[in-house]
Amino acid sequence: MDGTTCRGTTSPDWISAGDNQVMTAGVEVDAAVTPSRHREAQSRGERIARPLRLMTRQWGPADEALLNRLGQALMERDELGSDLVSAMRQPVGSPGKVTHAQLRAALETGADGIPDAPQALRDFFGVVSAPPEWVDWDLVDRGAAVFRRLGRNAGDVLLMLSLTGGYRFGGPADLLVATGALTGDSTMRRLAETQHWVLSLMNPGALRPGAEAWRLTLHVRVMHAMVNATFETSPIWDIERWGLPINQADQAGTLGLFDATVIVASRGLGVPVPQEDSRALLHLWKYVGWLMGVHPDFLTDDERERNKLNLHVLLAAADQTDAGRELAQALVGVQRERQFGIRNQRLSRARGRYEEERLLSMLTTLLQPASMRELGLPMRPPWAYAARLGGNLWRHQVVGRLPGGRVRLERWGEAIQNRDHATYLAAGSGDRVGDLPDRPSDGEAV
Repeated sequence: MDGTTCRGTTSPDWISAGDNQVMTAGVEVDAAVTPSRHREAQSRGERIARPLRLMTRQWGPADEALLNRLGQALMERDELGSDLVSAMRQPVGSPGKVTHAQLRAALETGADGIPDAPQALRDFFGVVSAPPEWVDWDLVDRGAAVFRRLGRNAGDVLLMLSLTGGYRFGGPADLLVATGALTGDSTMRRLAETQHWVLSLMNPGALRPGAEAWRLTLHVRVMHAMVNATFETSPIWDIERWGLPINQADQAGTLGLFDATVIVASRGLGVPVPQEDSRALLHLWKYVGWLMGVHPDFLTDDERERNKLNLHVLLAAADQTDAGRELAQALVGVQRERQFGIRNQRLSRARGRYEEERLLSMLTTLLQPASMRELGLPMRPPWAYAARLGGNLWRHQVVGRLPGGRVRLERWGEAIQNRDHATYLAAGSGDRVGDLPDRPSDGEAV
């Protein structure tokens, strides 16, 4: 991909219309034209970015080349995943069709174990089964240990700053509402499924080809490609406004929310994250991003470069829409429905109310009052932040410095993250990532 045009898929839903044009849902879209969302609310993005500038000491002027690159990336997709899904969407009996059964089997055994595997399946697994030369497996495992050691801090940052904070911008939030993900009755299940995937990354060796986290990450990648295949041609998705449904710019922003945002915010919560730990965690997520099909332009394990990219993602972001408010309020509301394993219903309800209040208190601190008002969320005093800061100073500055302290922090962090995850597992939801759709036309986001 040259970074300036959007190559159409082999799906009949996409028809070439010249060097820089594609046809979607009967409407020509010039792929060389930047979608209108790009930089539409830059002054607001600058306001939201001030804490990041302060904590990372990035005060220089905006990099116009990087902003332009992010604008181009709104019309770029994961082409390898797109080619695979195009083959899956072919009619039954078509040459080269990939079935859901073949994909599931290949995730378990690799494409070599599938008799007469279609070319698209072989191409996909031929790439993802051969890690890049830059992957350092020792560094990946050290990154997993850092994630375990961060414990509830990582979980809180991902839920409050990465997920809820991401709802402050249009585009991805609107797609989540359109797919039905993270709204209504699916909120609890989707949160549990996403947590299950993230927690799988903490296990040593889990990202080696064929291991659990490797399989789950590719599962999510295919799900994303299915969403694109469905919504690229849907009349409800405005490509000229938002760009492609799941595009490289949004994938770059999402990756930054999972890696450097966790590091910077954890430091703000009183957790020391030295540079060697930062590099290890970023390296883990760099490989995850590669597996997810993120463009190499947006892959880095250098903290300063990642923070620079995150800053520019904020400057380029769209304004908030009603979808963001809907998602944020659903996430807060579901706190009372979590399963805490308390038999006494009155105590269980009290725990749910406590978790809701704790979430609002942390959100008020992490997102700041202006964002709370924009999301339609009530503000609370920062008592939860003060409690977390005090606890972190004790655990990480005192206990963590004792002999064997780091190992104890890893065990404690892993246990509490798994315990929190279990409270989102509503009856019958299971501990898994969402199933691949049974029908090619289905599209679900994880």
